[in-house]
Amino acid sequence: QVQLVESGGGLVQAGGSLRLSCAASRHTFSTYAVGWFRQAPRKERDIVAAISWSGRSTYYADSVKGRFTISRDNAKDTVYLQMNSLKPEDTAVYYCAARDGVNFAITRGGYDYWGQGTQVTVSS
Repeated sequence: QVQLVESGGGLVQAGGSLRLSCAASRHTFSTYAVGWFRQAPRKERDIVAAISWSGRSTYYADSVKGRFTISRDNAKDTVYLQMNSLKPEDTAVYYCAARDGVNFAITRGGYDYWGQGTQVTVSS
């Protein structure tokens, strides 16, 4: 069992940046692949980015490629999502999720553990 806590959300103007953090409760977090998802009002929860346990493999949704960067610091049991050039359409609740395994998944069903989410609001 692993507990995840997201932080770093907030209100930012279009074109601005935020860095989200996902901190895990277990020191074996390095054996988990992690994904960031987001859910806007009345929309599905969709994958944004994902990272393998080692950090060597990553995935990005087309809508965030070139703007968002996922990374991890296994010594700190934390995964980050650096978000640059934010747009109003990036407004959503952002969730991190973890799965016990070396490779990430790109669907919700591939993850076993979820955080509570952090709100990101981008004003125009």
